[in-house]
Amino acid sequence: MLQAEQPSVLGAGLGLRRGMLPMLKDLKGTDVDFMEVAPENWIGVGGRYGRQFHDLTERFPFLCHGLSLSLGSPAPIDVEFVRSIKTFLDDFNIRYFSEHLSFCSDDKGHLYDLMPMPFSYESIEYVAARIRQVQDILERPIAIENVSYYAAPSQQISEVDFINGVLAQANCTLLLDVNNIYVNSINFNYDAEAFLASLDIDKTAYIHVAGHYVEAVDLRIDTHGSAVIEPVWDLLLSAYERIGNVPTLLERDFNFPPLGELLGEVSRIRQLQRAVSV
Repeated sequence: MLQAEQPSVLGAGLGLRRGMLPMLKDLKGTDVDFMEVAPENWIGVGGRYGRQFHDLTERFPFLCHGLSLSLGSPAPIDVEFVRSIKTFLDDFNIRYFSEHLSFCSDDKGHLYDLMPMPFSYESIEYVAARIRQVQDILERPIAIENVSYYAAPSQQISEVDFINGVLAQANCTLLLDVNNIYVNSINFNYDAEAFLASLDIDKTAYIHVAGHYVEAVDLRIDTHGSAVIEPVWDLLLSAYERIGNVPTLLERDFNFPPLGELLGEVSRIRQLQRAVSV
């Protein structure tokens, strides 16, 4: 049985996007503690982008966050794709791999979005078996991320019981996304702090924090296209107060501000981490 090892990174990190590459030429080694990429965006990439990526992997520890394994899909796991991910992780000394607790494909192809799984005991057993299959191929444990969603089809149990059940049966760890908890709490009218208190966050490998879009008073869209807001920072601090100084990564997918603003949010992560370390 795989042991649920933790990623060998510390501190505060930044998600790497290709649109950031021009500004990252000014990034100093002390600015961030680690970086993260989606392997689908970098496997087999050569030329200028490939050289820039290789240079960054030699300067910073890296994690990988997958986009398309579709762990909850009715279609079989794409074993050859998982093997290509393993090669990528090995080639670039990637410290850890995570994926979404959702699905993005069916037996007819990709859906091009992260869709929620039914919250049920049957779904727990199904996706846990698939996570164990992926871990066996990768020969390492993975973390699964609690996702944002906008409908809960065929729900039989609570979201938090669903996530906790998967963590228990799959022998995997948790990628805790505090922004997703906040977004879901607005969209489904529940208390984010109470949700966090019920979640088995002792199994957290690392944390994501990001911004979102306010569509309406009662509707938030998880975009990763804006600055982190104060209630999400508060939720991050609550997580630290429960589980201590866990590696945490800032996600920003578009609307990139100047590098100084991004690093200001990375520094905010470090400040909160220090607050629970004293």
